[in-house]
Amino acid sequence: MKTPVFKGASTAIITPFRDGKVDYKKLGELIDFQIAGGIAAITINGTTGENSTQTLEESTATIDFCVKHVNNRTKVIAGAGSNDTQSALFMAQAAEKSGADALLMVTPYYNKTTQLGLIKHFNFLADRVNTPIIVYNVPARTGMTFTADTYKELSKHPNINGVKEASGNFGLISETLAQSNDDFYVWSGNDEDIVPMMSIGALGTISVLSNVVPAKVVEMTTLCLDGDFKSASKLHLEYFDLVKKLFIEVSPIPAKAALNLMGMDVGEPRMPLCELMPENLEKLKSSMKAVGLI
Repeated sequence: MKTPVFKGASTAIITPFRDGKVDYKKLGELIDFQIAGGIAAITINGTTGENSTQTLEESTATIDFCVKHVNNRTKVIAGAGSNDTQSALFMAQAAEKSGADALLMVTPYYNKTTQLGLIKHFNFLADRVNTPIIVYNVPARTGMTFTADTYKELSKHPNINGVKEASGNFGLISETLAQSNDDFYVWSGNDEDIVPMMSIGALGTISVLSNVVPAKVVEMTTLCLDGDFKSASKLHLEYFDLVKKLFIEVSPIPAKAALNLMGMDVGEPRMPLCELMPENLEKLKSSMKAVGLI
């Protein structure tokens, strides 16, 4: 039986940019805010961290900074996926050298692959690092998905710990959980699915919402882990509108806008992402006011 990388809430943390560069001072402040909220892990350089617009040097330096700044106060999960297997290996080995506790590795995107290609790709990577791997299924962004049979095959590798599931396909998720036997764990990759997924056996979430309310997402996942789904559902519904507004435009555009509205001064997204449209900013403000954030 494998040990899960974490239980509860991990934040897919944004990357603050200033004057075209990563703002490490601000990133440190954001990490401290997350740790103060009780978060179980920081996921650095995921989709929310805009890793796709970072250079290799920036990406490796950002992971290295995060590991050093966290200093064992919580776990660090490093985004290291690519649509090129050798590039993914380079990033995975660099993150491992920095001391990351786990690797988040997305399915190949754009060129994509077959189910056999997924098995070969992830086994190739898992054979060449000692750090646990969480695969990442987000078909809305990558144009491809896993099958439950592929998950089952990947679960045989001792270094593949589980999946961040953002497909919204509860049939796939249920089938995967039904055959996992504690060899393959599932975490929610969609904030609107946290409580529903945990009610059938997911261990927590890698969350965008927790960028702005880490303590609330920790509370929600803790309630689920304790079996108190009535209280967890109440929180889920209280923050459901905010979850929707945090995805009113391409993430992390709204998340960065929300943090700026909270006075955290995290800057704007990198192009091709841009600032939130004025009418959507007003909708975000209204949702944040409803839960007392501004």
